[in-house]
Amino acid sequence: MPERIKILDKKQIQQKIDRIAIQILEDNFEETEIVLAGIVPRGNTLAQRLKKVIESIGGLKVQLVNVELEKTSSSLNATTDISIDECKNKVIVVVDDVLNTGRTLVYGLGLFLNIPTKKVRTVVLVDRSHKLFPIHNDFVGLELSTVAQEHIDVVLGVEGQEDAVYLA
Repeated sequence: MPERIKILDKKQIQQKIDRIAIQILEDNFEETEIVLAGIVPRGNTLAQRLKKVIESIGGLKVQLVNVELEKTSSSLNATTDISIDECKNKVIVVVDDVLNTGRTLVYGLGLFLNIPTKKVRTVVLVDRSHKLFPIHNDFVGLELSTVAQEHIDVVLGVEGQEDAVYLA
C-alpha cells in the first residue's frame, strides 16, 4: 500500500468549511434561501456541514439536495432525493469533495440546466488541477497540484476515523 501523507487534519478541514461558508454568504448576501446540492458520498457530507455553518452565522435558509451520479457513465445518469423543480429560481451551489478531471462537477451542474436558476456556483474541498473539462470552481478549500498517479483520499464522517485529507 502506498504511503499516505496527511495534508489536512480535522481542524484544518473545519477552517476550510468555515471560510467557504463565509464566502458563500458574501456571494449571496441578498438571498433568503440557497440550495446546496451535495454529490454523494462525500460532497453531500460537506454540504451538510456547510449548511450548519451558513445557517448558524448568516441566517440564510439552506435546502440540501443529495445528488447521486453514475460517475463512470459517458452520459448524465443522476438522481436526487428531492424534485429538481424545488430548486427553480434559486441559487444552486454544487458541492463535491475533490475536483480531479471535472467530470463529476459537470454532471452535477448538468442536473440544473433545464430549470431557471438565479445563479449556479461550485464548491470543492480540494482542487487537484487535472481538469479535462472546462469547469471553474467558485469556492475551494485547498488547491493542490498533484501528478496523475497520486490519489486524494477525503475522510469525512467515517465511523472510527477522524476527518482528514490524504495524498497517496
